[in-house]
Amino acid sequence: MSLRQKKGIIKLASWNVNGIRSVARKGFYDWLADSRADIVGIQETKIAAFQLNQELMAPPGYTSFWSHADKRGYSGVALFVRDEPIKVEYGLGVKKFDQEGRTIVAEYPAFTLFNIYYPNGKASEERLDYKMAFYDAFLKKARSLLKEGKNLVVCGDFNTAHKEIDLARPKENVATSGFLPEERAWMDKFVKAGFVDTFRHFNQEPDNYSWWHMRTFARERNVGWRIDYFFVSEGLVPAMVEAGIESKVMGSDHCPVTLSLKL
Repeated sequence: MSLRQKKGIIKLASWNVNGIRSVARKGFYDWLADSRADIVGIQETKIAAFQLNQELMAPPGYTSFWSHADKRGYSGVALFVRDEPIKVEYGLGVKKFDQEGRTIVAEYPAFTLFNIYYPNGKASEERLDYKMAFYDAFLKKARSLLKEGKNLVVCGDFNTAHKEIDLARPKENVATSGFLPEERAWMDKFVKAGFVDTFRHFNQEPDNYSWWHMRTFARERNVGWRIDYFFVSEGLVPAMVEAGIESKVMGSDHCPVTLSLKL
């Protein structure tokens, strides 16, 4: 029975893999099989279309959809799904954003899923401006779908820790992109637009992170940031069963985050 028909628990997962070919050598496809997830969004695939093969694209039980950056070895997102969506779109409809391969939108009867790798603003003022403009373009599209009565699920690497609880050292990072006042203010605006942070709906405890700096052995010390999220629009809140962070899953500088919905 397909996602279009079945009533029950739907499991979703999201993971910034920091290179699909690298993480494939470190057990990604074993994790995917063990996860039993119905829909898995991955970010930062770092692969071009011509570099894909059947082994990467077609693990048993899944169909995949890929969006690639024009720049080789950069950005990119993909979706692995057990049941094909009604419709799949790539990008936000803005060329300067879509050429970086950051967005896949998949429509199902019960919800529309955004799988997004949001830009990082650390490199320069220009990239921070780009990040904020991307945020606004995404929110404009999301709001238009809400007005149409759609229920939305948004997953991916937002590249921003929303609140002080979401990173180990907030005071030391107030001037760092990823925790700047304007980035956090946008997250506030996103929530006010009608979106719920699914993990925080269930868990208000500190020390829960999804990204750690690799070169400083931060993961071993759990000095991390929670920048990978599942958000849902308010209409899906009653459907939420659980949301989690799989911090013990290795292979990337990020770990998977999950959401289960009863539809």
